Amino acid sequence: MKSRFKGFVLIGLGISLLVALFLSPFASHAPDGLEKVAALKGFSEKAEGSKFWRYAPLADYAFPWIKNEKVSTALSGLVGILAIFFITLGLGRLLKKR
Repeated sequence: MKSRFKGFVLIGLGISLLVALFLSPFASHAPDGLEKVAALKGFSEKAEGSKFWRYAPLADYAFPWIKNEKVSTALSGLVGILAIFFITLGLGRLLKKR
């Protein structure tokens, strides 16, 4: 059962990475629902100057030093998925030991 679950997780990770690399560059450039509502209600400017999180690691899902927007978006998706995967894996192992 353990190896079957591991295979399932690796297949899911692989599919996620493929989607990030090959489909995320073609995502819509229109603002998402939260950004659109914030703009319509007139409070999107307040979020821009937040002191809590001044510099996002991958602001706007892009690496600023990569000029090609599609490549930058794909790589930021790849990094994001791997970061969440390894954080979750680490938390799972910590909780399993308890």
